[in-house]
Amino acid sequence: MNLFRRVPQLFVGLILYGVSMALMVESNLGLNPWDVFHQGVSKVSGITFGWVVLLVGIPVLLLWIPLRQRPGFGTVANLVVVGFAADAALRLLPAGESMPSRIGFLVGGILLNGFATALYIGSRMGPGPRDGLMTGLAGRFPRLSIRVIRTGIELFVLGVGFLLGGTVGIGTIAYALAIGPLVHLFLPPLTVREKVSDVSPEPSPAH
Repeated sequence: MNLFRRVPQLFVGLILYGVSMALMVESNLGLNPWDVFHQGVSKVSGITFGWVVLLVGIPVLLLWIPLRQRPGFGTVANLVVVGFAADAALRLLPAGESMPSRIGFLVGGILLNGFATALYIGSRMGPGPRDGLMTGLAGRFPRLSIRVIRTGIELFVLGVGFLLGGTVGIGTIAYALAIGPLVHLFLPPLTVREKVSDVSPEPSPAH
């Protein structure tokens, strides 16, 4: 396995993911469900957005234990890097004051999020805490599809986040509609292939 590509790709993906979150926050036009929750907790607690992302990830990761999920290096890196990257970007980004700038932040955030997601998933070094929770629940409850489980989790965190003051808006809908196709577009060329041996032909991309 090409660690010289996978490790840098993982960290670049996680950093860009944090930046994409900050862009959507600054747009003030709506966030994805988990970030609605993160922002809501941040507003109520006074803790910065990025630190909330990190702190929420800890109990989510602990839920992997009864689900018998095993974290990878990328899981731990996701837990730490994304939140710090988001806070750093929020400090550096200018405020989105005009509607054109806010729309630009939103569109740029969604596009960058799709690209960043494909980067860190394509590194194949372990899912993020929240993704692992979803797949772990799917493994424990095989009668429920991943789509049903993901929808249930996201509706729950969206509802709680909204009640806590997180931003729900057109950006929330746009993200839900766009993120799947974007990851589908970016993931194949960004997936690091596993080499069986130095002399073996290069395998097809993972599906």
